Amino acid sequence: MAEQGPDGRGPVEDRAEAPPLEGAAGAPTPSKADAQQPGADVPGSPAGEVERLREELAAATDAKLRAQAELENYRRRVLRQMDEDRRYAQMPLLRDLLPVWDNVRRAIEAAEKTQDAAALLEGFKLVGKQLDDVLGRHHCKEIEALGKPFDPHYHEAISQMPSAEHPAGTVLIVSQPGFRLHDRVVRPSQVVVSTV
Repeated sequence: MAEQGPDGRGPVEDRAEAPPLEGAAGAPTPSKADAQQPGADVPGSPAGEVERLREELAAATDAKLRAQAELENYRRRVLRQMDEDRRYAQMPLLRDLLPVWDNVRRAIEAAEKTQDAAALLEGFKLVGKQLDDVLGRHHCKEIEALGKPFDPHYHEAISQMPSAEHPAGTVLIVSQPGFRLHDRVVRPSQVVVSTV
């Protein structure tokens, strides 16, 4: 008769060695460190958090560099456009002045061929009116001065003259008309001012 084991479960020879149960005393328990690589793919782990922050930093740095490049390109475009606008700002005025220049040349040629002073004077009057119209279209207006009180912002006194008919400081003579562009003086009127 075969010998029974101390636990009474049958012959010792017939029993196969059972594997130790997980968690039983003396059985090795697998740790999380054994199950996964120490590092980056573990959500919430310090290494994973560092990797995520590195990626965010790289993306933010890339976005910053792109924004800086776009801003620099925009700045260059604006400076180029401003330079071009400054260079050609007088183009509309010059286009309007060229017909006046043409008429002055025609008047000179006509004066060389004729002795008719009246026709020559009429031609120059027309050119003068055309020039006034061009200046007006470009908001350049003559400064009214004759008979007005002297204003140092708009007038330049070149002389004084006693006058019994006008109060002191009145413009008696305009020797050279002044002009303003919108509200800025292009050239002050040169005037003679009355004194007591």
